[in-house]
Amino acid sequence: LQGPKIRIAKFANKRIELKVGDRFTFSTAHPLTEGNQDIVGIDYPDLVKDCGVGDELLLDDGRVVMRVETATEDALHCSVLIGGPLSDHKGINRRGGGLTAPALTEKDKADIKLAAEMDLDYLAVSFPRDASDMQYARRLRDEAGGKAWLVAKIERAEAVADDETLDGLIAASDAVMVARGDLGVEIGDAELIAIQKKIIQHARRNNKAVIVATQMMESMIQNPMPTRAEVSDVANAVLDNTDAVMLSAESAAGAYPVEAVQAMARICLGAEKHPTSQKSSHRLHTRFERCDESIALAAMYTANHFP
Repeated sequence: LQGPKIRIAKFANKRIELKVGDRFTFSTAHPLTEGNQDIVGIDYPDLVKDCGVGDELLLDDGRVVMRVETATEDALHCSVLIGGPLSDHKGINRRGGGLTAPALTEKDKADIKLAAEMDLDYLAVSFPRDASDMQYARRLRDEAGGKAWLVAKIERAEAVADDETLDGLIAASDAVMVARGDLGVEIGDAELIAIQKKIIQHARRNNKAVIVATQMMESMIQNPMPTRAEVSDVANAVLDNTDAVMLSAESAAGAYPVEAVQAMARICLGAEKHPTSQKSSHRLHTRFERCDESIALAAMYTANHFP
């Protein structure tokens, strides 16, 4: 599901180039197709309410950064802290989160009905804040007659603000995804890896599948081989006991989609040859609710200890 990804409108000349110190305005009243070097429209009317003077806005996954200097009823007037190119429909985030857009849009609700008609297996819910968003999505799925498992894409700062919120969100989902793109923009790169490990640990504690995604092998969009850093990124996710790693633009729009999948598979197999440093011994003292849980744990211990 697309979710409430907040984006700027269009520029008359498709893109602009911003420099440090430039002044730039986001306006809910500006025509949506007539952005220029000084101003662009935005289709999220509550942005002005959600942001205040001093807040930092991150565009295009943090490649361009601005600070709000003044705010009016329908516009935010900003100064550019980190410049660069800015083109049509790029995403916008507030550092630290806090945008009040609901997790499920009208389009998402229609797509849930379509998913039920198509009998899809999984639905990924974008930008859930807490358990209530996942419970609402589940209710809509049930009303539509769907059976798809619900995957929570954890990408809002509010979702990882405290253990209670995170555990509630995981418990309300069938699986979770560490969606590192928007999550990294909201909480900052320095916090991202520790939060990734925390989400994996909490998902395993709650007996829910967990996926790590976004920019895992980003260089393979243009190159036939991954960097050593990307190899380490994928391998460390496996060693942290994630259930799945996922490609995005590498396979969706890259020049080497087959090679990217093959390389990721090789890295996963290589990492899985080494015994994990974390054991699931705590599960031995838990009463299983399903037969397949006990079978899976027995299979894991057999595989790890068979000569």
